[in-house]
Amino acid sequence: MPRSAPRPLAAYSLFGESAHLPDVLHCETIAARSALHDWELAPHRHARLHQLVLVAAGGGTARLEGQALALTPMSLVNVPPGHVHGFSFAPHTEGYVATLAEELYAEVLARSPDVRRLLARAAVLPADAQVAAALREIWREFGGRQPARALLLRGLVATLLALAARLAAGGEPAKAERPDSRLLGRFEALVEARFAGPWKVADYARALAVTPTHLSRVVRAATGAPASRVIETRLIREARRHLVYTQASVSAVAYGLGFTDPAYFTRVFSRVVGMPPSEFRARAAA
Repeated sequence: MPRSAPRPLAAYSLFGESAHLPDVLHCETIAARSALHDWELAPHRHARLHQLVLVAAGGGTARLEGQALALTPMSLVNVPPGHVHGFSFAPHTEGYVATLAEELYAEVLARSPDVRRLLARAAVLPADAQVAAALREIWREFGGRQPARALLLRGLVATLLALAARLAAGGEPAKAERPDSRLLGRFEALVEARFAGPWKVADYARALAVTPTHLSRVVRAATGAPASRVIETRLIREARRHLVYTQASVSAVAYGLGFTDPAYFTRVFSRVVGMPPSEFRARAAA
């Protein structure tokens, strides 16, 4: 059977192109959602979203992976993908919730493994005026439709993540780049270049002149996931884009991304995304 690669993708810049593939970010006030639920948000998690929640005034309790943490004015809650979290806010609490899609998060931090490591842990951090100003500007820009909106939002998100990483570091002075950080950066660059090939962890380790065990240890320490998950996530992220933004068949998408069996591609996609590719495409179109 011929293996035709999917056609090149167009670039999209507005959040909400589909319910499953936001392209920039989402930003809302704490009250916008919490007030509808009596200021209580039951424990839940987002598989592919990173959230930053700023309590500007008011307070409450954050539940992060079963631990109850007090929220006071100028608290910043960092919630990485997959972490269970819930909130009990005092009525009329003020603040912002910025939700970053995996695509944007990976793009912004592609060359910043130390920042990713610092933000890989769920935590309540003491915010400062810079963080508050960045989130206010994100909220203002998100609600508008000015020229270069997407570009400006990406820049503001990079600023917000950098400031949050500094808070997570506890104000410690910057340290010299560690060898592990350089290895992670090289691995991520190689994944970006070779994700559509049939490479496994052992292939990447060989190309990087390290053992698969060492590579997975370094990647897990920085991202919270094994190297195999990083490879798989990048591959499936590309598949999601093709399913939404091209007319290529599921089989063509599978072959174009290096899968030799479309049925196996469907199984992998279903495990990662939670639904088969045909259903994902139908929901995105709807």
